[in-house]
Amino acid sequence: MKGTAAELAARAHPTAAIASEILGLFDRMPYWLIAVTARVALAKVFWSSAQTHLLSWQTTLYMFAYTYKVPLLPPHLAAYMAVTLELVTPPLLILGLATRFAALALFGMTLVIEIFVYPEAWPTHIQWAAMMLVLMGRGAGLLSLDALIKSWATRRT
Repeated sequence: MKGTAAELAARAHPTAAIASEILGLFDRMPYWLIAVTARVALAKVFWSSAQTHLLSWQTTLYMFAYTYKVPLLPPHLAAYMAVTLELVTPPLLILGLATRFAALALFGMTLVIEIFVYPEAWPTHIQWAAMMLVLMGRGAGLLSLDALIKSWATRRT
């Protein structure tokens, strides 16, 4: 008998044929759909955080001084850096512009948060990190300004 293992299994049992078809659908899922989902999810998380920090800047400064206690950085500088990243990277992610660098910046910030501020929040942070790693490794996908710029640059050369 010739055929792939999935084809042989499908001939052997009808349920295997259904499972094989479903797995085939997953295999054909376009990467751009995965990337857009990750980009929007991360943008929402960090944009919401920025908005919360900006609601009361004095509270934010207090939190960075007495609760977050990021090492090596003065609290005011850490607060400005964090909120700047939270404001700049979400629009970049939504547009799919400089996506790998935006994800890298957020990955670094997430590592700092995980290691020094909220180590018990690792279940949430690992979900963010997984999305960031996908975007760093594979990029923004076809539905992005990154892809448009790459296509334009390729045609120009």
